[in-house]
Amino acid sequence: MSASEKIGQILRTPVGVLEKADQGLIAVSGKTDILERIVEENEKRIRTRLDALGLGRNVYASEVYDSLISRIEFDDNKLFEALGSPSFKSSGDWQKVLDAAKQAAGSPKGFFIKEEKAKELILSEPPQNIMNLLGYGSASEMLGKENLFEVFAALRFVEGNEWLNNVFFKQYESLIASDFEERPVEAIALSDRWLKASEGFIKKKYHNISHLKELGVIFSLPLHLVISGELLRNFSLILHYFNEVDFYSDIFRGYKDDVDFAKKIIVLLKGESDEPRPAFNGQNWLILPRYLAKDDANDPRLFMPHVNPEAFHWKKAEKMLSLMGKNVWNIDFSFWDELNWVGDMFRDNSQGEKLVSFNLVDTVMSLVKEKEMIKYLYHHQEALWNRIIIEHLGEALVEEAARNNLVYGWFDISK
Repeated sequence: MSASEKIGQILRTPVGVLEKADQGLIAVSGKTDILERIVEENEKRIRTRLDALGLGRNVYASEVYDSLISRIEFDDNKLFEALGSPSFKSSGDWQKVLDAAKQAAGSPKGFFIKEEKAKELILSEPPQNIMNLLGYGSASEMLGKENLFEVFAALRFVEGNEWLNNVFFKQYESLIASDFEERPVEAIALSDRWLKASEGFIKKKYHNISHLKELGVIFSLPLHLVISGELLRNFSLILHYFNEVDFYSDIFRGYKDDVDFAKKIIVLLKGESDEPRPAFNGQNWLILPRYLAKDDANDPRLFMPHVNPEAFHWKKAEKMLSLMGKNVWNIDFSFWDELNWVGDMFRDNSQGEKLVSFNLVDTVMSLVKEKEMIKYLYHHQEALWNRIIIEHLGEALVEEAARNNLVYGWFDISK
């Protein structure tokens, strides 16, 4: 099997499309045999991890999967001990986790909506459901007694989407650069009073961590962790959000002098560009700002050459986890280093072959959803698309291109 066939099999992408993308990249970088090198490096990393797990190369997919799951459980227990064995029965437990993640992320700052402007948005369009839930007769009374960021976070799961999109977020159309300021990223644990109101939100997102890019806020919802692997998943996700908030902050800052400031901010927050995208010509790569496979595993954009910034955020999160483990907790998380794009087909008992992802997030997500028989692969696949173009152009350049062109949804690699 050729390198393009092997990678095409993993990515579920026609070989012709992959080879066309490869030729387009070669024309720009002058580097040949990149696909072959990726396949070789993929195999090398798989063999070192299989050795560490005490497995040979000619094993069944189920054996590899089970061993990766066992490793996740082992590391999850180590993280639990490092964080002081939190019970997660109160927001105080979650705040400890958030604070540790903030330390691992380096307590970053960013370019976000000013607090006074955020209050103005609440006062102009009072969130009636939140006010009713908390027992306030006016928005001004509520803001006088409540944490602004907690109220803003609650908008996402207490108020309905129709009101949010058609009324509250409509105000964003008038945002100007002077409504933003430089300030630290906030990480807050919402109290137990939001438990019932957030149940539907948690069920939809499959986790209890979320964020507000425009406010620079990362928050946890009250949830008692009872499933093995959930702590490692949530801690990694918090680190991921620190990187994502930083990424978008840089973009917001870059549009300070743009006449279409508000319009571009809205497009970025919506996560979908309305700009027309040309047919693939070998050098125009898509930028997918979210994991489309989570909603539709057969979205046609997944099979076209693309960059996914989410994979950048996860890679940085995994590095932060590893460094925090080494430098602060004296825990070795290095097993997962540089595995975000690694995976391969392994023989299966009944169906020929199955793809096994060595990606930390895919593995921990699979463990958490194990009772529902859900296996995750898409974090690995998206990271592999990134790896292909990074091998040609370099990580810094690719990330810069994604940042500069995210609002358009694609970029030309030759420019």
